[in-house]
Order: sequence, then structure tokens, then C-alpha cells
Amino acid sequence: MPVYLRQFIIEQQYEYYTPADHALWRYLMRQNGLNHPNNSVAEATGLSIEQIPELQKMNDALSKISWGVVAVSDLIPPSVFMEFLSHRVLPVSAAIRSLSHIEQSYTPDILHAAALSALLFADPEYLYHLGQLGSRAIYSVKDLQLQKAVYDLLLLKKAEEPDPAATRKAEKLVDFCQKNSAESSEMALLYRLYQWTAEYGLTGTPETLKPYGAAFHSSLKEHRHLQHPEIKKYSYAIDAINYPLSITGRQEQYFVSDDFQSMSRVLKEFADRMAYLCGGTEGILKAIESKSTCTAVYSSGLQVSGVFCDLRMDVQDNLQFIKTTGPTALSFGNKQLENQGKHDHSDGFSSPVGRIKNLDKALEDASSEELEELGIVPGNQPVIHFESGLILSGTVLSILSRESKIILISFSEASLKDETGNIYFKPSWGKFDMAVGEKIVSVYAGAADKKTFDEIQSASACGITPPACDKKTQQYRELFSIVRNCRKTGSGYERLPKVWHELKTNYREDWLCALEILEIFEKENKNKELAGEIRIYLELKASNEAELNQLIRNGLRLSGQHQSQLN
Repeated sequence: MPVYLRQFIIEQQYEYYTPADHALWRYLMRQNGLNHPNNSVAEATGLSIEQIPELQKMNDALSKISWGVVAVSDLIPPSVFMEFLSHRVLPVSAAIRSLSHIEQSYTPDILHAAALSALLFADPEYLYHLGQLGSRAIYSVKDLQLQKAVYDLLLLKKAEEPDPAATRKAEKLVDFCQKNSAESSEMALLYRLYQWTAEYGLTGTPETLKPYGAAFHSSLKEHRHLQHPEIKKYSYAIDAINYPLSITGRQEQYFVSDDFQSMSRVLKEFADRMAYLCGGTEGILKAIESKSTCTAVYSSGLQVSGVFCDLRMDVQDNLQFIKTTGPTALSFGNKQLENQGKHDHSDGFSSPVGRIKNLDKALEDASSEELEELGIVPGNQPVIHFESGLILSGTVLSILSRESKIILISFSEASLKDETGNIYFKPSWGKFDMAVGEKIVSVYAGAADKKTFDEIQSASACGITPPACDKKTQQYRELFSIVRNCRKTGSGYERLPKVWHELKTNYREDWLCALEILEIFEKENKNKELAGEIRIYLELKASNEAELNQLIRNGLRLSGQHQSQLN
């Protein structure tokens, strides 16, 4: 992995997962099997129903399709997420949700990542191509403001006992940030395509809908919400970019794709509009609007990386001049040129764009003889007239070429102005490095050479933290451990009545561990009297506690399947 991405990678710390965590994973994976019977893809990705996956096993499985996974903290910036995908690496939040958030995790967790990894086997190229575009999509300052607001909100919701007042305030800020963005950036629009497919995507027809998005496979609430008849389902097309996702509430619509090929066609249609492929005046305007580091690529191959602040264009919107502010670097082939880094252009960079007069080809393609005729030779003092009306004069210091293209001509005592006398560069400003290129063919987010530019956002230091270990909680986990070992070894059934007694006496809030004991009794056809007692207890709990009703009844339904098979 590139050095600038390694800072986001953390250790999985598998030993921190508790028996209760594995039970939670098992419950959700089995519920997924109930809602989505085909588990062959999950097995192919190195997942097990019985326990949280080790990422190395997922890596071993995904390597067959040239993908890999790394553990990251639960929230990373969308641009960083896309950057990982562009290297065929799926960033996986190693954390797992708490039991109180079993139906829906407010931040991505390992179950969500497992659902995404299944998508890779369905189509290994879709997320890769999306990541390639996402790593180049231009984002805005407002994107970063919304990103922080969302991050703060999700952390509040993730808490075991969220502060209602603080949560409402955070939700209002998120809504404000969403509404305050008059025109969405490329990154915001592309991320919508990602979310309406990889996260909330459906395939098939309105009559035979099949959810493939990770949100449906990792959120029981989202899957139930999908079933509501009033929720609109639209055919997936490029218009999906016009539908922002609801961050503070439920989605009002979903999109149905015919197949993965149709998803890729929409992605290509969006890519054809991006500054990354179009460049030109519109690309520079997007870069200026973003107020963040972007790279403009001249037709010669020269790359200018910095915060763009100004441009000049003609009445036909043809680009004639570009300007950055603050530290700027020049690169070629994504490698910074010698003596052309941020320290060499600490106050910004500017240069003309376009053809010069008295030459019937682009300057980058001029031969040595043609340069000599124009007087562009080290030591000479030519006056260069651009077709745009800009006029450059000065002493040529050097001419730099790469791959048979002239990319940079440096001048001392340089002056750049237009025909009406407006000044763009003065001799007193020092050496003038003139970028050579007829056009700006590409504009994209970030620096060309990230290793030297060092502009990527810093990673959060948080990872998986050791679980709390007060005495009661530790004893509760030990009960899960006894049940888990019994199921794995097929022995120790005599210990389960004592576990059940401890649960109903001291852990009245429990339902999951009791459900696991019931499943073992009914599957093995043992202790029918106690199994009946546990089933009645759980049915009463489901009836009396509305928030647990669906969870318990879904679990009883699975356990009942074993009983039906025995009968």
C-alpha cells in the first residue's frame, strides 16, 4: 500500500472479540441466511456463520480475485475509502456493533464490510472502477464540513446511551450542511452512485426484487424498511445522482439495476462528465470551487498540483491561463520534478495555456530546429506571443522535455502580460517556470505525487478498544463462552441448565444467550422441559418488550426450524 494510506491501517486485534460478540455475529449471519438463502458467496469470501472472520482468512479468499482487505477505524473519509478501492483493497472496520445496536450499526462495522466483500465476488471490477474515479473526484470544503458533521452525529448515535439533546442538535447541523450545498461536488455525486448501488442497491424487477447492497445485509432495520409498499423503487440510471441519501432518517426511495453491467454503464456515463476526463475550463472552475489541492494536467503531460484560485478564458470559454495560491508542485508521470516542489513554488504558480503564434503545431511538439527559429534557446531573450494575446519575454534558462514532449521552459527576468497591459508576472518575482501545453486535458482531486506533497487527511488514531470488564459484564460473557464451547464440542450440555438459571436470575435483559441455549436443546432434542420453559420465557419477553419483538421472534423462527426437522 502507498505510504500515505498506511496511516489508516490498524491491527484487527482478534483477541478483543468476546464470546458475546461472536454470538451476535452468528445471530446476524443466520438472519441473513433466512432473508437471503444463498450463502455460497459469503463462504467464498472466507466468512463463517459461527464466528467473526479473521481478516487474513478473508485476504486468502479474496486474493483469488486480486482483492484484499485491511482493518481501519470505523469512520474514514470517503476520498480515502475510494483511494483504497482504487488499489483493489477493501477497508474493513474491524469493530463490531454492540448488542444494543444489533439491528443497525450507526458506523460501518465488520458485518457491513463482510456484506461488501460479497459484492466483490459478484463483480470484482465494479468497486475497483468506482474507486479509480473516486480517488480522482473533486470534493469541496462543504463536503468536508458535512463529513465532520456526519462523523460527530454517528459517534453520538453509536453510544450505548445517546444524549437526546446533543443528538438532535447534531442532526440539525447535518441537515443544514446538506441543504447549504447549492451544487454538489463530483465526490458527493459519485458517492451517491456508490451508496445507491453498493450500499442500497436492488436488482431484478419491481415484482422480483433482490437486495444486493451491503446495507440490507448488515441492517435488519433496513431490510424491513425495504418491504414497505409505499417506498418508491426507481430504475437505476444516471439520475440517481440527484437523490441525496437521508442521513438522519430512513430512505424514501431505492434504485433497481437490471444487472452489474447496467451499473457499470451508469458509472461510465458519470465518468464522462468528470473533470478527470474532460479537463478544460470547467475542470479548473471545479478545482477553484473546491478550495482544496487539485492537479491540472497539461497536454504535454506536465502536472500542476496546488490550490487553484484563478484562470483566464476567451469568449468561447477556451482556457488561456491558470493560477494557484500557496504551495504548488510540478510533476510528470505522478513523480515530482527536481527543484519543482512545494518549497520551490511556496507562494503559488501561474502559467499560460494554449498555442503560440508563428508555429503551426503545439509548442510541446516543437523540434529543436523550430525552437531555434523562435529564439527559444537557453541564453536567448525571445518574445513569445500566444494566440490568446498573452505576451511573454525573458531570458531562457532551460528547456525540460519528457517522452518527446517539451513540458517546461524556465526564464529569468520574465514578464507576462496581455495586449492591454494587464500584468500576470513581473521580473522582480524571480524565476518564471512556464508550463508547456496546448490544453488542460485532466483535472482531479489531490496531488499528482502524494508521497512528496503530503496533503492527504490525517487518520484517526482510534481502533478497536479492549471491552469493558466490570465483574457483572465479565460473568455475562463467561455464560456465552460456556454455551459457545458446548455447541462447538458437542459436550457439556449438563452445564446449560445452570447457565439458564443464572440468566433469568441476574441478567433479565438477556435474550440472545437464552436463544442460543434453546437452539442447542431443540437441535439436539435434549431437556425438552427446560427448552419449553425457555421458549415460553422468550415469547413473553417478545410480547412485552416491543423493541425486542422482531429480534426474538426471528431467532425463535430459526430455532423452530431445527425442531420441525426433528419432528
